[in-house]
Amino acid sequence: MKVGKVSENVLKRAVFKQIRHRRKEVLVRGGIGEDCAAIDIGEDEVAVLSTDPITGAAKEIGTLAVHITANDIASSGAEVIGILTSIILPERTREIALRRMMQEIEEVCSQLEIEVVGGHTEVSNAVNQPLITVTGIGKIKKSKLLSTKGLEPGDELVMTKWTGLEGTAILANERFEELTKKYTEDFISAAKEFIKHISVVPEARIASRLGACAMHDITEGGVYGAIWEMASASNLGAEVDLQKIPIRQETVEICEYFDLNPYQLISSGCMLIGTKQGNVLVEELKKAGIPAAVIGKIIEGNDKVVISGEERRYLEPPKSDELYKALKSNTSQQATGHDLASF
Repeated sequence: MKVGKVSENVLKRAVFKQIRHRRKEVLVRGGIGEDCAAIDIGEDEVAVLSTDPITGAAKEIGTLAVHITANDIASSGAEVIGILTSIILPERTREIALRRMMQEIEEVCSQLEIEVVGGHTEVSNAVNQPLITVTGIGKIKKSKLLSTKGLEPGDELVMTKWTGLEGTAILANERFEELTKKYTEDFISAAKEFIKHISVVPEARIASRLGACAMHDITEGGVYGAIWEMASASNLGAEVDLQKIPIRQETVEICEYFDLNPYQLISSGCMLIGTKQGNVLVEELKKAGIPAAVIGKIIEGNDKVVISGEERRYLEPPKSDELYKALKSNTSQQATGHDLASF
């Protein structure tokens, strides 16, 4: 394809033909010449929007792009209705690549029962790898809307799935050949499969139903970063037991190989939930097949502390994600806007 706005025929073949309409709330959909999408929101409902860019020569960049934005919307307790996609492709990108990207996006939308309501697609010499920006649109009753700063002292912190989930999957995919020289192919292949657990929409629904105080999807900076951000948003501190933070052996081994801290590794697919009934929530999540654990609590003051036996570590504001260290020497990949390299 050539530089500039993607032609109408290509849009019809590679983009619009892949999209199915399934939401009655969508009054105006994406189409040739349509600049906006219209969503019918009732008087007692709030529209929730979020946007995330994803870049990289990714094998499943479309899949990741939808999940990351849907996770953000879900962390507010809202139901995701649809997304808008902005896709910028480098020169010499083949049409088949765009079609596959849209097919990935549509497949995830089908799984989550949401819709692609509009967007923009073009080829530009300003980029040397695909760039997808996804804007999510959600709705929720005003009384049910959650924010990261909804915590109080004594609230328990529940974490779902396993620390470093996304980072482990990325490294297993990007460095598969290198890793299989030390570990078995089955072991690293299992780590690649972590990406199937990247949606936090199911746990967000359960947590909202059970009256969660606040939710935060764990992305860059890992669980340590999420603890800091969540407590800081409420101007409070946190106390967490390191041994209670769930971690998979695949993550332990891969992080040891690359000399990374798994607790500061990007963990999309994991949710940090503030609640007054941690054990009840954990049991409900487990009934739904979602691993979860109470890892700590919110405390007065500003200290964010991780306890390991008799040792106490005071957390600092999150810095660059650990994943950058491992991918630094991989010049074929660059970090994404979500960020980081995809898989």
